[in-house]
Amino acid sequence: MNSFEKIKVGIVGGAGYTGGELLRILVHHPKVDITFVHSNSNAGNPVYDVHTDLLGDTDLVFTDQLSDEIDVLFLCVGHGDARKFLEANSIAPQVRIIDLSQDFRLQQNAELPGRRFIYGLPELNRAGITAAENIANPGCFATCIQLALLPLAAKGLLKGELHINATTGSTGAGQSLSATSHFSWRNNNLSVYKAFGHQHLNEIGESIRQLQPGFAEPINFIPQRGDFTRGILAAIYLDCALTEQEAISLYEDYYANHAFTHVSRKNIDLKQVVNTNKALIHVEKHGDKLFVISIIDNLLKGASGQAVQNMNLLFGLDEKEGLKLKAAGF
Repeated sequence: MNSFEKIKVGIVGGAGYTGGELLRILVHHPKVDITFVHSNSNAGNPVYDVHTDLLGDTDLVFTDQLSDEIDVLFLCVGHGDARKFLEANSIAPQVRIIDLSQDFRLQQNAELPGRRFIYGLPELNRAGITAAENIANPGCFATCIQLALLPLAAKGLLKGELHINATTGSTGAGQSLSATSHFSWRNNNLSVYKAFGHQHLNEIGESIRQLQPGFAEPINFIPQRGDFTRGILAAIYLDCALTEQEAISLYEDYYANHAFTHVSRKNIDLKQVVNTNKALIHVEKHGDKLFVISIIDNLLKGASGQAVQNMNLLFGLDEKEGLKLKAAGF
């Protein structure tokens, strides 16, 4: 696109967690103009009435109207609702779509009449993303876990079953209240949910087989709800013949040209990535087991930050445009 033109953006589902994170990024993105923020329940209200931290940053008002005078439409709606929205609303064919739900992530679900969605994990599909028109943004657990496994899969080194324990913050449950998202339950608490059956397993399996087609071993995934607001830490171990230095070099080489994923030779912790679009990986060898730790912010690299990263790639911008964010640190 012309270097003087700005990308005109529409957002559907702007009142939720991912919509709020998207707004926080895009109101400061130098190459973006936000044309509308759609929310049926908040139409007519200032965006900062819902996302109160944006007071002073934007005077945008929620609307219940859509416009085709945009270049890209972000869908920040619930799982199952993105497909329904696109089936119920006629979106001009020239408008690119970036969907943050799970509706189009799997190959068997990746098409609508006139539209095909590319799985939007840049560390796996950068070339496909840059040539795409529609993006299915990956899930948060899926992103964190895939980044821990892709370098091994790319060399055909996943030989046995995988063991994964991953803990996510409370924002991973979305904004709607449930028994397990109330502060009084979540505080000073920890629990397992969807053991061995989390929906992101299908994404993870497809991506691994994209790089290592013969992989058919069990992926044993134990998700946990953590007593913190945001971030995911995944701890993974598997049988591996590589030495520790060979494994570190493999990971460093794989991510050498990826702007947001970095390999740390020291142990890592969530505060290094919260409020950023970064992913950090740490690799250790223990006997015949390779131990991999992967961390991301579930709302940024696991959702809205990665969606903006994909938008940048779609429109030929610097991949890091608008995403030079700083971790809180303390």
